[in-house]
Amino acid sequence: MDYLQQPQAIEAKSFVIIGEIIQQTRPDYCFASPLHEAVIKRVIHTTADFDWLDILWFSDDALQHLCGAITQGCTLYTDTTMALSGINKRLLAQSGGEVRCYISDPRVVRKAKEEGITRSMAAVDLALAEAEAEEKIFVFGNAPTALFRLLEHKVPVSGVVGVPVGFVGAAESKEALVESGLPTIASRGRKGGSNVAAAIVNALLYHLQEAQ
Repeated sequence: MDYLQQPQAIEAKSFVIIGEIIQQTRPDYCFASPLHEAVIKRVIHTTADFDWLDILWFSDDALQHLCGAITQGCTLYTDTTMALSGINKRLLAQSGGEVRCYISDPRVVRKAKEEGITRSMAAVDLALAEAEAEEKIFVFGNAPTALFRLLEHKVPVSGVVGVPVGFVGAAESKEALVESGLPTIASRGRKGGSNVAAAIVNALLYHLQEAQ
């Protein structure tokens, strides 16, 4: 059987197919910018779900703030080790950035138990308390409680990728994020996931690499 075996060729072919399907099924669809297109198509590539054409929401300043923070060597905080694993850390490190996940940190485990809150909430508290990280981006793909907790603090951050998936609090937490005024990329409704969160960040990293 003859089939593509090279990862780069497979990915390139996938994006061609994605573009063709959009052209065929949504001929009037217009992306707000080439970077919006790159982000949305990478999420579609990750999920094979074209609903993302309609449910991925960008605040007006999201891409500017997120890309600016990355180029200045930001710290990304994820709510899951899956999102942590999926983000291209080599590209992030080229700008002096790093990604952290505190979900299993002993301090977080202890705080969650003592206060009767989720570990995701305790991880947000720990991340916000870190003074050495001036540029902070929060990347949530799984835990609505983490997103609610961040919004409760009412502190400015460099940006938020908020795409928690699920049925309990997921849609509500993302609507609260949309209304928060923070630089935001969010999914409307129940869909999301750690793989989607990582795909969004990677799309920004690939864009910045190509722009060099």
